Amino acid sequence: MTDRIADAINAIKTNERIGREGCTLLSTKLVKSILDVMKREDYIKDYEEFADGRVKKLRVTLANKINDIGVIKPRFSVGVREIQTYEMRYIPSRDFGILIVSTPRGMMTNKEAKEKNVGGRLIAYVY
Repeated sequence: MTDRIADAINAIKTNERIGREGCTLLSTKLVKSILDVMKREDYIKDYEEFADGRVKKLRVTLANKINDIGVIKPRFSVGVREIQTYEMRYIPSRDFGILIVSTPRGMMTNKEAKEKNVGGRLIAYVY
């Protein structure tokens, strides 16, 4: 088994550090929703889906604004009150970065999850 999320995040991290303009990832619904959150928060410019034979892939245009990005494993289940604990663990300072949380209402940042008073599972961090 492979972890598609970890592969996608690692590809973004590697290409950001090298200074490339973009990268190519395998397409899944979960990866697309993570990229939607990153696009809303201006960590990437854009992405588009294309077919490479029978395999769907994503072409991501990087904004070169990411200092660090990583997958959170195991995918901790958190309530609204516990989000702050994980913010202190994964984000270096206040209002500098996001946690990506998978909730029953869709993929969102830690700030949006607190505002909507909903918990979920931690997926990744970006700053």
